[in-house]
Amino acid sequence: MGIVIPLKTKREVEASLELLLDLVKDDMAGVNRIILDKARSDVDLIPELARHLIDSGGKRLRPMLTIAAAQMCGYEGDDHVQLAASVEFMHTATLLHDDVVDESDLRRGKTAARLLWGNEASVLVGDFLLGQAFKMMVDVGSLDALRVLSNAAAVIAEGEVMQLVASKNTETTEDEYLAVIEAKTAALFSAASEVGAIVAARPRAEQAALRSYGKNLGIAFQLVDDALDYSGEQAKLGKTVGDDFREGKITLPVVLSYRRGSGADRRFWERVLQDSDIDANDFDRAVALMQQHGAIDDTIERARHYGAIAHDALAIFPETNCKAALLDAIAFCVSRVH
Repeated sequence: MGIVIPLKTKREVEASLELLLDLVKDDMAGVNRIILDKARSDVDLIPELARHLIDSGGKRLRPMLTIAAAQMCGYEGDDHVQLAASVEFMHTATLLHDDVVDESDLRRGKTAARLLWGNEASVLVGDFLLGQAFKMMVDVGSLDALRVLSNAAAVIAEGEVMQLVASKNTETTEDEYLAVIEAKTAALFSAASEVGAIVAARPRAEQAALRSYGKNLGIAFQLVDDALDYSGEQAKLGKTVGDDFREGKITLPVVLSYRRGSGADRRFWERVLQDSDIDANDFDRAVALMQQHGAIDDTIERARHYGAIAHDALAIFPETNCKAALLDAIAFCVSRVH
C-alpha cells in the first residue's frame, strides 16, 4: 500500500507549515539579514530592483528546506544559514530571468521587474545575485556543497532552454515535460535539501535521501502550480490565472488534454498555443476541456504520487520535529490547489 498525501482545506494548508516556520524562524532571520546585506551595491539600480522582488512575498520554502534538513541532521554550526541564503539568491535570480523569457507582467501579484526597469536590467541583476550566491558558497568552504549547488544552477539553465524549445509545441509528451520540470524546478529543491546533509557531514545515504526528497517535492510543487493556473485564484498563485495559457506554455494539464482530446479539441489547442490565436472565451474553453478529460485532477494525482516518493525518502531518518516539519511541507505543496 502506498503513502497517501492527504488533501487539506485552505486553513489546514496554511497550518501545515506552522511547525516548519517555527523550527527555522531564528535561522531564517539570519538568512534574511544576509540577503539584505548581499543585495547591497554602489550601483543604485541593483539593490532597488533586487529588493522589489525580495520584498514581493513568497514563503522562501527552498532556503527553509536547507535549514530544516541541516537541523534534522544535527548540524550545530552557522554555514547552513549562508547556504540557505545562496539558495534563495539562486531562486530569485531564476525568477528575474524567467520573467524576461516568459514576458511575464506579474510576479507574486506585483508588477514584474522587467516592466519597471527593463529586460536588460532584470537579466543583469539576476546575474549579480547568482554571483553573490556563488561567493557565499565559496565562503562556506564545502567543495561538496559548491558542487551540488553549482550543478543545480547549470541544470536549471538547461531546463529553461528545454522549456523554451517545448514552448507552444503541442506534441510534447508527458515524459518530455517531466524532464523539463525536473530540471527547471526540482533541481533547486533537491540541491537545497541535500546541502543540509552535506554541511552536517552526514553519510552518503542520508545525502541521497534528502536529494530524493527535494527532487520529488519539487516535481510535486510544479505539477500543482500547473493545475493552479487553470483552477486556482490569483491570491493563491501570486499571478493572474491563465498566465501559462496566454504565454503558450505547455504544462501537464495541456499535455493530457491534447492527448486525450478529439480532433477538434487538438485543433483548438494548436490554434491557441501554436498560433497564439486566442479569443476572449478561449481560456474558459480550455478549462472546460481539461475538466472533461480529467486533466487537472490527474495532474494533482501525479503530484500526490511524487509527494509520496518524497515522503518515503525520509524513512531512514528518526522521528523528530524536523522530520515532521519536512513531511508537512509535502502536504502543503500538494494541497495548495484546494
